[in-house]
Amino acid sequence: MPARFGLAATLAFIGCLALFFDLPVAGWFRTHRLPGDLARLVDFSEVFAHGLGAAVVLGITVSLDPLLRQVRQLAAARRDVIRLCLAAYAGGLVVDVIKAIVIRVRPRSCDLTAMTSAFDTFGAAAANLVPGIPAEGGLQKSVEFMSFPSGHAAVAAGLATALAWKYPHGRWIFGALAACAAFQRVASSAHFPSDVAWGAAIGVAAAAACLATAQPSTAGRVQIAAAAMVPSQEA
Repeated sequence: MPARFGLAATLAFIGCLALFFDLPVAGWFRTHRLPGDLARLVDFSEVFAHGLGAAVVLGITVSLDPLLRQVRQLAAARRDVIRLCLAAYAGGLVVDVIKAIVIRVRPRSCDLTAMTSAFDTFGAAAANLVPGIPAEGGLQKSVEFMSFPSGHAAVAAGLATALAWKYPHGRWIFGALAACAAFQRVASSAHFPSDVAWGAAIGVAAAAACLATAQPSTAGRVQIAAAAMVPSQEA
């Protein structure tokens, strides 16, 4: 657990540093696009960060893991499934609350050349730099003013943390998928780099809190293995 919170703190620190690079990075992606296959790979990775996509990944996980398939019979399997789901989505729920409080314009919706620093993208004053959207009334009702932090990055980081907890041998793959999904949000001009860094930090921290000191259960694996070794009566 300390390692997970340490990772979350590191991501939050990166998010603070990224504020100094938000505008140039966002400006570059407004005028450039990734090459063919790389763009398709990055776009596809959004599935790992989307709420419905995460549900599909978790559903596949449950269907493939012989222990988790025993969810109706084994209390240990039920606990693992519950922890996986909570860890995957907790960060996204926290981000939704923050989005309702903090106003930040998305890079795709503002005139980046009119801003002197990333701090100009925060607050109601940023609405004056958004063409076509009135500066008064209902800013938080528009998704274009809900850039900070990234919900997709939070879900991707939470899902990766949950899967790495259950299947530590695949932690590098899960981490790479989460990083690719977070990068997609920047490449598509949906978020600034600091948005995704802070979203990922919240996702990891929330998942760490849900998992706490729990260890993935191996109870039931002996039963499953023993059942597989019992000779068939039909032979």
